[in-house]
Amino acid sequence: MSVKRVVVVLTMIVVAVPVAYVVDQAVCTLRILAVVERERDTWQRPDDILRQLDLDPGDSVVDFGSGAGYFALKMAPRVAPNGRVLAIDLRRQSLAFLWIRAVLGGHWNLHVTRGEVDDPTLPPGTNDAVLIANTYHELTAPAPILKALFASMRSGARMVVVDRGPRTVDTAHDVATAHHEVTSALAERDILQHGFETVTRDDRFIDRPADDDIWWLMVFRKP
Repeated sequence: MSVKRVVVVLTMIVVAVPVAYVVDQAVCTLRILAVVERERDTWQRPDDILRQLDLDPGDSVVDFGSGAGYFALKMAPRVAPNGRVLAIDLRRQSLAFLWIRAVLGGHWNLHVTRGEVDDPTLPPGTNDAVLIANTYHELTAPAPILKALFASMRSGARMVVVDRGPRTVDTAHDVATAHHEVTSALAERDILQHGFETVTRDDRFIDRPADDDIWWLMVFRKP
């Protein structure tokens, strides 16, 4: 074998081995996601959450803080064939896996976008619903985010916010905590300041006795 051919073969091996490793890791991650989400289905009450969005075929819905697509993938068939799901997240890796899952599932109406810390990068006045699930407590700049989400929604559109709050609330220090919790009262106060109206509020939406926190759910409307 000539030196040139040896170099070519070695180059192919050098390229192929890491590619194969990445593909194998991606497949493993997709399998893990499927297992984790099946377990999550048993307690997260996804159908009840999505029902509050009041989605119809043809609607445009935003999954703000989509992660790898637990809710986005469930919403895509509900607004198909002419509707769309806009999945927004800061994490490129999560969005990459969501894109792969959308392609594998044939959800061509699901679009992934990387947002900014203070800007979800959404067009104004085009969305019929917004979901913020297990994300509100992560916001470091809620004011510009809420302002942008409000501007992106049509009049009458709904925004559903689901998150975790502490079992014991210190009313003197009603703030988001380092334990990834935020009280419903604090979230509602901030959201109402940006023009939304409260439709309904459930402070014990998910209450599992073994957990240190309780999930709350609130539904808002853009007038």
